[in-house]
Amino acid sequence: MENETIFVEVFGNNPITKVLDFLITYQLFDYPLTEIARNSGVSYSTLQTFWSKLERNNIVIKTRRVGKSDLYKLNTKNPAVKQLLKLDWNLIKGAEQEINV
Repeated sequence: MENETIFVEVFGNNPITKVLDFLITYQLFDYPLTEIARNSGVSYSTLQTFWSKLERNNIVIKTRRVGKSDLYKLNTKNPAVKQLLKLDWNLIKGAEQEINV
């Protein structure tokens, strides 16, 4: 992701934030870890250092297996993720209001 989103701007340009930002933006789709890493601008080895924490805390869920790859997506049923989605939406609305002022 070349342009920094309001989510990354507020929470910092770090690997976990970048991955969460990607998963929030494309929450309707599931991806293998290699694509999550590539599309979020995080190296695969860095993603592996914290991915198990996201799984363990039910932030992400495995949706299916295609060939040898497991696919994952944001767990939008998790109450914490629901709050994260609301926060992201409120940040976007706030940024839009600043532009219109």
